[in-house]
Parts: sequence; structure tokens; C-alpha cells
Amino acid sequence: MLTEGMKKRGHTIQVFSAAALFLKLPGSSLVKKWLGYVDQFIVFPLLIKKSINAMPADTLFVFTDHALGPWVPLTANRRHVIHCHDFLAQASALEKIPQNPTGWTGKQYQRLIRRGYAQGKNFISVSKKTRSDLHEYLGHVPVFSEVVYNGLNQKFVAKEVGIARAALGKRVKLDLASGYILHVGGNQWYKNRVGVLMIYEAWRKDPNNRLPLLLVGEVPDKSLMTAFSSSSQQSDIHFITDLEDNFIGDAYSGASVFLFPSLAEGFGWPIAEAMACGSLTLTTNEAPMTEVAGDAGFLIPARPSDTVSGEKWASSAAVVVTDILRLSEPERLKAVAKGIDNARRFDTEDALNKIESIYHALIQK
Repeated sequence: MLTEGMKKRGHTIQVFSAAALFLKLPGSSLVKKWLGYVDQFIVFPLLIKKSINAMPADTLFVFTDHALGPWVPLTANRRHVIHCHDFLAQASALEKIPQNPTGWTGKQYQRLIRRGYAQGKNFISVSKKTRSDLHEYLGHVPVFSEVVYNGLNQKFVAKEVGIARAALGKRVKLDLASGYILHVGGNQWYKNRVGVLMIYEAWRKDPNNRLPLLLVGEVPDKSLMTAFSSSSQQSDIHFITDLEDNFIGDAYSGASVFLFPSLAEGFGWPIAEAMACGSLTLTTNEAPMTEVAGDAGFLIPARPSDTVSGEKWASSAAVVVTDILRLSEPERLKAVAKGIDNARRFDTEDALNKIESIYHALIQK
């Protein structure tokens, strides 16, 4: 997005990344892992130094993620900026996230990343939450630290509900005419897909509640399949793992409720995507989910880690789902319009314009 966006705005762009040299040598997967490290941490810095030194004085070096921290020292004394998305791996390595334990080598790698980006001076974060985390891990407020929200990377628009359900139903071979509850996400611990099943299970305890649950995303991992295997609603729970991008908008537009109870995020793309498509969205009452949802989301607390509290959490969330589904038509339409209006904040061209403005300012410093 940055490369094409800045080219479109007339800038000369050159992309640097480590080439696979030693990685091409024969060997086991473990050997190749270490050969890849040789390419990244030994060969690449040696090759890139000459290119960096040859760049004009007004060149701005852009690191597209703070995880590229090990290479920040190469340009620390040149004009540079570091984009920050989320610090979940950093927090996990510091044992701040018990749900995502990190091994010794992972901790050392995250320490290397932090030592690198700590030499940076200019940062752009995708949310206020990410910026707050950045300042915490730096231990100080850097010279320049701004927030630019992500722009939606596809065209998401609200479609007529019946048409969207018919199109999606035909694609996944299900009768969705009466509606469905939707989740979109991967198996990362923070996506809380098990929590989605818990909410659905609690909601289905009322025999009058019959809508199916669609989980769009990756093939379920072991923890999700364990939760699924103990569910009494298996016939109405559908894992959709191969849905093409052009059907995602249909999925959002046709949903009766969109569930996104993430435990953490750097931004939370699906919230903005769902709202842009007119979906009533239930998410977690914590940043950055609250930043993206604005005043257009239906909020619940984060899922507790212990079983007893988790069950109470699911029951309370199920009540919110029922409340959403029982909105009168005028109330529903008002909530849909509010979500669509909120999603307009996340426009790709606006984001690129703001980023370009920051780039200009940093070049002129």
C-alpha cells in the first residue's frame, strides 16, 4: 500500500529486503532456518550499507513495521520513520500475556527487535493504543510519534441484506435467508475464536434462538476444535475456510450480528470492514477495539481467563446479542447508519495523504 500509494503521489521508491542466498543451500528445515538468519542478519546489512550511503541526503528511510527493529541502527543517523502495528509479540516476550507464552529464543529475538527500534526517533502508529504501547516499551516519548488509522484495503459497501445472504448462501451451500451470526478472523490467541463459540453456546440455551454461526477464516486449530467437539450446536456451527475476498462483503452485509470479541489488537480491521458493510458489530470494550468502533459498536468486557468467570462472561455477552437482534427496524437502521458513518474514518487515500504529509515534514527537518 505504501509503495504504490507513494509512487502514485510522484515519489521515487526503492524497496529493500533480504534476498535468499544462503537459504537456497540444501539442508534440513532447522538448518535452513539458521541459513535464513545468516541472510538477514549478516549478509543483508553488509550489502545494504553501501546502498544506504549512496542515497541522497534527503532520502527518507521507511521501516514498514517496528519488527524490522534489528535493521533500524543502519539508518538511525539518517532521516527515517518506523511504522508500528501492534506490540503483542513484545508484550508476550515480557510475560505480560499469559495466554501466549514465549520461549527463550523468542524472548531474545524480541529483545533484539526492541533494542533496534529503540534507536529510532520518528514513529507512526496505527492506533492510540499502539502508540501508548510504543512509548511504554521505549521508556520515553520519542522525538516524533503520530497516529494514522489504517485505511480499508478493499472496497466495502453495504449491500441489500437479502441479496447478500442469497449470494453467500449459494457460495457456501447453506440456507441463510433468515440470517446468521458471523465471526471473521484467524487462529491467533487474541482473536478469541473459542470465546465466539462460548457466546454462541450461551445464546443457544434459549430454544427460540436458532440462527446459525458462521466462522470465516483459517482452518480451526486444536483449541477451537476441542471447544467445537463439546458443543451441543455442532450442526449449526459452520467453519468457512476458503471464502474468496469478493464474498467477504456479502458475509458482512448479510450478518444479523457480527461478533468480534478480541482480547487484543493493534487496530482491528474487521470492525471497520463490518460496519462499512452495514453489519451490527459487537466487540470488546478495550482499546483499540473501542477506537475503531467509536460510538457505533455494541461493547462487552474482555473474556476472563478462568472457566467460571468465562461462562458468566459468555452468558452476559449472549444477552447483548439478543438485545441487538431485538432492535426495532428504526433502531436497527439507525445503528447501521451510525456504523457506516463511523467506517468512513478509515479511508485508504486519506491515510496515505496523512502519511505523505508526515513523510514531507520529516524530510524537511
